[in-house]
Amino acid sequence: MIDYISKRIVCPHCGHHTRVELDASQGDQEFYEDCMACCNPIHLRLHRDEVRDCLQLFVDADDEQMF
Repeated sequence: MIDYISKRIVCPHCGHHTRVELDASQGDQEFYEDCMACCNPIHLRLHRDEVRDCLQLFVDADDEQMF
């Protein structure tokens, strides 16, 4: 299983492409990265699927979260 990966994402606020470094060695994670262009927070959820041996990254704006 890959633990470290660099991924290009699109800011949900302004559409700017930015690169994030992901560390999946700790399992599932939830964190925020600020957009380099508009400085708005980007909500990131990383899910490590060990059955299918893959990582899933969910990207949304801070105000799009559902609880």
